[in-house]
Amino acid sequence: MQVSVDSFFDPATSTISHVVVEPNGRKCAIIDSVLDYQPNSGRTKTDSADRIIAHVRDRGLEVEWILETHAHADHLSAARYLKAKLGGRIAIGARITEVQKIFREVFNLERTFNTDGRQFDHLFEDGETFHIGRLEARVMYTPGHTPACCTYVMGDVAFVGDTLFMPDSGTARADFPGGDAHTLYRSIQKILALPPETRLFMCHDYQPGGREPMWETTVAEERERNIHVGGGRSEEEFVEMRTARDRTLDVPQLLIPSIQINIRAGDFPPPEDNGVRYLKVPLNRL
Repeated sequence: MQVSVDSFFDPATSTISHVVVEPNGRKCAIIDSVLDYQPNSGRTKTDSADRIIAHVRDRGLEVEWILETHAHADHLSAARYLKAKLGGRIAIGARITEVQKIFREVFNLERTFNTDGRQFDHLFEDGETFHIGRLEARVMYTPGHTPACCTYVMGDVAFVGDTLFMPDSGTARADFPGGDAHTLYRSIQKILALPPETRLFMCHDYQPGGREPMWETTVAEERERNIHVGGGRSEEEFVEMRTARDRTLDVPQLLIPSIQINIRAGDFPPPEDNGVRYLKVPLNRL
């Protein structure tokens, strides 16, 4: 079944959000949305999300799901804002609870912060199926970048989050708390075991060499040309490469605000006694 996908590139964070629509219908899902954030001022904007809202309304679509592939560390989620404007259920893999436990301690979050995933409308189990109208989708756990990463497979497409990048960019880092390079390699093999013609949609593209942004490839292309796992690279070779590469990488610029928002399903921390909401910066921790 060929699935219709419209994609939206955010140049500030190199994030691609997707709107997937059931064939010959109006029901849709939004995947990996972006809430604009200005780190120098702490202000948020909704320009990126508003582009998606306009697209959905212009096409007369009905949002059933607002999906997250994981709790992103490089952009803030607009899930809560989109739900308020368009409806739909916010969903993520059930292992988000592990990420919540990790970062509740890292940020010493308020005592009322729950680590049972209740901030989301639905927590997917591995192998679970759900529907976007008449389109059946399947959840495939693909941890390694984070414990909660999952891939959404529907029709002839799969949305892989940060697990894979375009073939000339390779793979995601595995050095975040709860990440693991061995686990990441095995998750990638699950994706590469999908039919070779399966279209893969990325969540990020960092435009190596200054090329134009790209976000769609196929399983066959990744098997053959991915610079980190293509051509049958072994698990040992991958882990050695990934571990050495990760040692050279800085903490993502927006990790601190992103995680605190994204483990809340796009909601902000509760206001303090002066009515203002705050994000925390742990010194000498990350």
